[in-house]
Amino acid sequence: MRGGKALPLVAAAVFGAAPLVLPGWVTFLLTLAVAKSVMVLAIALLLRGGLVSFGHGMFFAAGAYTVGMAMKWGGMREAVVLTFLGVLAAAAAAALLGLLIARYRGIFFAMLNMAISMVVYAVLLKLYWVTGGTDGIGIRTPTILGVMPERESLRLVMYYFTLVMTLPAFYAVHRFWTSPLGFALRAVRDNEVRVEYMGTSVARVIYAAYVLSGALGGLAGILTGFSVGHIVPDLAYWTTSGEFVFVAVLGGPASIPGPLVGSIAFEFLKSYAYKYAAFTWQMTLGVTMLAIILFMPGGLWTIYEGLARQGRQWRLSWKRTG
Repeated sequence: MRGGKALPLVAAAVFGAAPLVLPGWVTFLLTLAVAKSVMVLAIALLLRGGLVSFGHGMFFAAGAYTVGMAMKWGGMREAVVLTFLGVLAAAAAAALLGLLIARYRGIFFAMLNMAISMVVYAVLLKLYWVTGGTDGIGIRTPTILGVMPERESLRLVMYYFTLVMTLPAFYAVHRFWTSPLGFALRAVRDNEVRVEYMGTSVARVIYAAYVLSGALGGLAGILTGFSVGHIVPDLAYWTTSGEFVFVAVLGGPASIPGPLVGSIAFEFLKSYAYKYAAFTWQMTLGVTMLAIILFMPGGLWTIYEGLARQGRQWRLSWKRTG
């Protein structure tokens, strides 16, 4: 079996067995990283088209708050149903906003997203009787297919639930990137005028990517809310979106596994930076980012790609000499 085909199986085995041998706090960080990797994937999806959003936290918050308010005001507890509702709400918001935002490029695209996200942030703060204001909303333990997880196994159950919900998201983006629409999105980044000249609507291509990206952001917010058990308006703040852009660059936005690798690296790096450099953790992250840009401009995932390429060359030379 070739390395490219074996990699998903190896990854599935590693992620499936990890919580069985790792300490509880590591499992929690891993759950959080996997949940947030979907948001990083949403950012990477837009980066493939040359688009940077500093406001995607609004979809992150849309999914999380849909679940929170459905629990608080609707009394709903089923995780699968809540996940569906949250993703639907985020996708609907992206579909509506995309009608306006898909017309813009470059700095205008980035700043318009940020401006709208700050409006969402302000609304979440001011409507405190609905959203809880700065106190946010507590996310109660959900049922999964009608079964309430035992307290002792809750962390493990939420890890596997997050993992299962994440897989379709990564597969959907893989299918999108390898579809004609995905190739058109990459062509928009390279030469937008030529794409229009060939008869493809650039606005429609970006709109489709934006809606999918918004839905992914909503899913990430839902899974993060389930993992943490609490949501606050800061989910929609522009610095949250900027953090996800940081992680996308850290992992490597040009590949499917890159967002997951970057998210895991970031969560553990931030955790250890808080512990050992509580007053300078932001500087630690900044230095790391600078090092990545200078020495690995393609992100952390390029380390594996480089090793895999060297391995193929070694096997080829070994066959020739053998």
